[in-house]
Amino acid sequence: MSGGSARRRVVVVQPYVPNYRTAFFQRVHACLDAEGVALEVLHGPPLPGHEARRDPTPSPWTVQLPARRVPLPRGRYLIWHQVQRRASSADAVVLEQALHNVETYPLLARHMTGRASGRSPRVAFWGHGRTYTRPSSRLGARLKDTLSRQGAWFFAYTEGGATHLASRGFPQERITVVRNSADTRELAAHRERAEQPGTAEHAEAQALRQRYGLVPGRTALFLGGLDRPKRIPFLLDSANRIAGRLPGFRLLVAGDGIEQGLVAEAASRPGRPVVAVGRATGRSAALLGAVSDVMLMPGRVGLCAVDSFALRTPIITTDWRWHAPEFEYLVDGRNAAITPDHPAAFAAAAAALMHDPARLASLSAACATDAADYTAEGMATRFCDGVLRMISRR
Repeated sequence: MSGGSARRRVVVVQPYVPNYRTAFFQRVHACLDAEGVALEVLHGPPLPGHEARRDPTPSPWTVQLPARRVPLPRGRYLIWHQVQRRASSADAVVLEQALHNVETYPLLARHMTGRASGRSPRVAFWGHGRTYTRPSSRLGARLKDTLSRQGAWFFAYTEGGATHLASRGFPQERITVVRNSADTRELAAHRERAEQPGTAEHAEAQALRQRYGLVPGRTALFLGGLDRPKRIPFLLDSANRIAGRLPGFRLLVAGDGIEQGLVAEAASRPGRPVVAVGRATGRSAALLGAVSDVMLMPGRVGLCAVDSFALRTPIITTDWRWHAPEFEYLVDGRNAAITPDHPAAFAAAAAALMHDPARLASLSAACATDAADYTAEGMATRFCDGVLRMISRR
């Protein structure tokens, strides 16, 4: 480069890169490149249990490296992504906030011992900020807090995670809240066109209604991975209960995963309200949202919250303990309905909402409003800003 200045380089280490992260990293790459900073995303193969989703996507700025997993008691494990050679030469490394990633410790040790000389990469973390989706021992929580405090920066998914970190001693001025999101532009655009007569999307939505015998005010959607955190048995039980209250009710189940057999079996029984439609993304997901009144999600709410905003299809969920951070985006009675954690209560609330067009319209309007606050573009801008502030900090 001219002037003898070296191009700065930032490495992000991920367990793997699913489809929903592609647009985010593309925007971060473009943003950093405009500032003279190169981005490289290092990752391992898909995690166990995620292979069935068939969604890892290779990109020019990603590099898949070998990873070794060491099983531990009680279903836990250690994992070592072999990133040392590539990461150690970077100006900064952004790591997942997780105790089980072995590569974290030598990189963090090098960061801590080399801070005075400035000859080692700065180490930052990104993630939830605290453990949301599973039980954590007091010791485990303390270790995670201690590990996080050693970082030069923290990129928190949500305000709740940032608040937790600050309460545990991490400097507020070195926390960036990225508002974890996904790229919903295509989803929202197809959903909008589905309501415009004369468009291909509108015709396809009408055909969907006819194919599955869908009745307005009687149709719900599940959109996501068919795995255990989504509580598929709870979902199917609730669908039967709703059908008992609302004749003509249909639940469209879009997704695949290790529990798709349960959905297929439920859909095959005569008279059952469940319709298995397979994996859906982009246009196909938008059309399903256009013909659905609500989104049923009794299990883990994560980025499906952002999808529901883009689709203007409000989520009905429960006050289950193990939601992901994005559950914080939902406000009961405003853009979603949150019920007690029992199939009977969940089904009763869903049936009541679908039977109340005015309340349903109000929730849908709030979803459309909130969609603008949770975008991949906004998330990438905030992440890029945090990276530039971190590497410019003395």
